[in-house]
Amino acid sequence: MSDHVKELLDLVENSIAVEGANVRVVDAEKFRKNVGKLVERSALASDSSAGWARFLVRAAALELGVYPASIHELYMARGREDAPMTFSTPAFNLRALSHHAARAMFRAANKINAGAFIFELARSEMSYTFQRPSEYSTNILGAAVAEGYKGPVFIQGDHFQVSAKKYKTDSEAELQAVRDLCVEAMAAGFYNIDVDTSTLVDIHLPTVEAQQELNSKLSAELSAFIRKNEPAGVTISIGGEIGEVGTENSTEPELRAYMDAYNANLQKLAPGKAGLSKISVLTGTSHGGTVLPDGSIAEVSIAFDVLRDLSRVARKDYGMGGTVQHGASTVPEENFNKFVQNEAIEVHLATNFATMFFENIPDGFRQEMYAWLDTNSAADRKPGMTDEQFYYKVRKNAIGPFKAQSYGLPAEVHAKLGAAWEAQFDKLFNLLGLKDTKKFTDKFITPVKVAPVLADYVKEDVAAEDVSDLSD
Repeated sequence: MSDHVKELLDLVENSIAVEGANVRVVDAEKFRKNVGKLVERSALASDSSAGWARFLVRAAALELGVYPASIHELYMARGREDAPMTFSTPAFNLRALSHHAARAMFRAANKINAGAFIFELARSEMSYTFQRPSEYSTNILGAAVAEGYKGPVFIQGDHFQVSAKKYKTDSEAELQAVRDLCVEAMAAGFYNIDVDTSTLVDIHLPTVEAQQELNSKLSAELSAFIRKNEPAGVTISIGGEIGEVGTENSTEPELRAYMDAYNANLQKLAPGKAGLSKISVLTGTSHGGTVLPDGSIAEVSIAFDVLRDLSRVARKDYGMGGTVQHGASTVPEENFNKFVQNEAIEVHLATNFATMFFENIPDGFRQEMYAWLDTNSAADRKPGMTDEQFYYKVRKNAIGPFKAQSYGLPAEVHAKLGAAWEAQFDKLFNLLGLKDTKKFTDKFITPVKVAPVLADYVKEDVAAEDVSDLSD
């Protein structure tokens, strides 16, 4: 046994045992109490102990009844109308102190027996938060263990997006980068992936079919690749997207053009394999919202009828669960139950939880981060921008560089953050109808306990990439 492994076992008071590549939980309660120490090592170590910590958390979580899962079958049940339309699944991008935020989320879920919720991370976020898939999934699975949650945990690759700029320069290299990311993510327990080639939609082409042709073709190619490489027994939940957030609202002809071509392409590439479980559409929002000069966020107007009407087409004619709402963090909270009323299958939320991080950390720490941004994100300061607009736009870029300092904040700051996040999760879970949804995940999600592979964890880190033109 290596010195790294012995040290990690000491951290958790030898509450787990390692025999070769097998991990056994010796004392579950003691491990729950100490698992955060492995999570912190996973996040901050620069040697192989980080990979070992991730492997140990994943393997021990599995033994404790916590396992990464695909939400595909629940969404397909919704498409068949076997599952009710009484809830919309929230998908949360936890950028800062994601383990601490996830613990708050599991606490909120435990209170109301919620099961239909997703943790996600976008390709772009991996770079500026300094979190690769294996670290993020460790944060989440460790949080479930710490809070005594059991059952399927849904971890999602959000916006596994093709860069239009890189695709134009070298299409094959850019597609290979997304394929490689899919493989890396699946190995880490990301069993839900949003394939996003909507960046390549060309609205200047004469017909809707022509506009969506490349998007549907490449979505099908990436879907076939995922089906070929997904773990045995797991059907990855794959989402498609028909237009970039922040442009024109989606239409039924666009959805049909995309889906008809997607299904035809997938049938050629992977006959008989499952297709999409959901489809992301545009309804008038933008990622992160629009910040006004005083730092407040402009109110957004969502075309809820687009969600409703396209969800019905998606279910009736294509068997999917329904439509997905991106960029919902800036929607007024009183409108959140409208996502349920208008039959959205999934709602993505990110910005507000990062905002709460910056609002609840000590003033001195926040100013230190802002001073760093003044130097390192100066190129993003546009003429006429107020300080409030500038910091709101770029402060996410400081999350990764200050990750270690965030972990090192006093316990009372972590507790304050956790309480604020938990109260927000409580509110959103209620508005989105999540009470007792665990009965649906228990009914429709077949447990597939995929053992982690040590070689996927103890290896060289993946180099950071330029993701400046990608969506969160």
